[in-house]
Amino acid sequence: MSRLSERATLAAYRAGWSLVRRMPARLAYGAFDLLADVAWRRRGKSVERMRSNYATVRPELSPAELDTLVRAGMRSYLRYWCDSFRLPDRSIEELVDGVRAVGDDAVRAQLQSGRSAVIFLGHMGNWDFGGAWSTTQLAPVTAVAERLKPEELFDEFVAFREGLGMRIIPLTGGSDVFRELTEACRSGALVALLADRDLTKGGVEVDFCGQRARMAIGPAALAVNTGAALFPAMVHYEPHPRGHGWRTVVTFHDAVAVPAEGTTRDKVQAMTQVCADVLSQGVREHTHDWHMMQRVFTKDLDGDRLSPSPADSSPAAPSPAAHSPAAHRPAEPRPAESRPADLT
Repeated sequence: MSRLSERATLAAYRAGWSLVRRMPARLAYGAFDLLADVAWRRRGKSVERMRSNYATVRPELSPAELDTLVRAGMRSYLRYWCDSFRLPDRSIEELVDGVRAVGDDAVRAQLQSGRSAVIFLGHMGNWDFGGAWSTTQLAPVTAVAERLKPEELFDEFVAFREGLGMRIIPLTGGSDVFRELTEACRSGALVALLADRDLTKGGVEVDFCGQRARMAIGPAALAVNTGAALFPAMVHYEPHPRGHGWRTVVTFHDAVAVPAEGTTRDKVQAMTQVCADVLSQGVREHTHDWHMMQRVFTKDLDGDRLSPSPADSSPAAPSPAAHSPAAHRPAEPRPAESRPADLT
């Protein structure tokens, strides 16, 4: 991206961010629904990848049913962006009103005891909204974000999230990511990581929605290496009970036990599979809230991506490089470039 293009992108984001925050809610969300429908009709590469992923997890759907589901998926994805643009203006009361938490007692108890919790997340619903809620209601969230271009855009998104009370570790250009996450876990932090796809050779292959897929090992590796509790969590939307718009549902599942036997790699594999099983259920039940517009199933990956890394065959603790978050591909519409990276 040229410097001129970077400046144009930054100006567009700033203008869009400012405009969406000033618009009445009904008008703003309606406009984003229209943008979603335009992208759905254009059937660009990212929309077609969403369609392919949805067809894989919901093979029982007819072509017409799948088309309707993809349209709903694009609307959910753009709702995420409208939510995120408007999030800085939400009061804590509005934030709490916009989230329904399920099964959070065990996470609260873990954190209140001074012990760390690692949350395994998929690209579902609005995890930024869930992270903001968790920061105000549970504990400040530590997460990782890809360094964007232009740099000023990355700085603004980091400032936005840190303004909500979150701690953001840059993927590149800083200190070792896995070491920082390890230190956070050992200090009793709440670490939330997106892990439902792996663009490196350091992930593990799991069963996911009846297919083989590669997922990031970071959440399980942190739990094994630091003693932090690992909680899979699902995030999806539901109509607000008072009849105005949507609210975010964050469902925390039971902590994943560390296997008593096996190598570190075996334990990480087994724990990631448990998280994948939980995610499978959530994706099947709320497919349209799974914003996956990249290749995730091994049947769709090229041979080089499927080649094991040295960490795959080593019984030793996974190396920090194996946990580095994968670079996040741009997805249509353009705001996808500024989404957080896949977090391990």
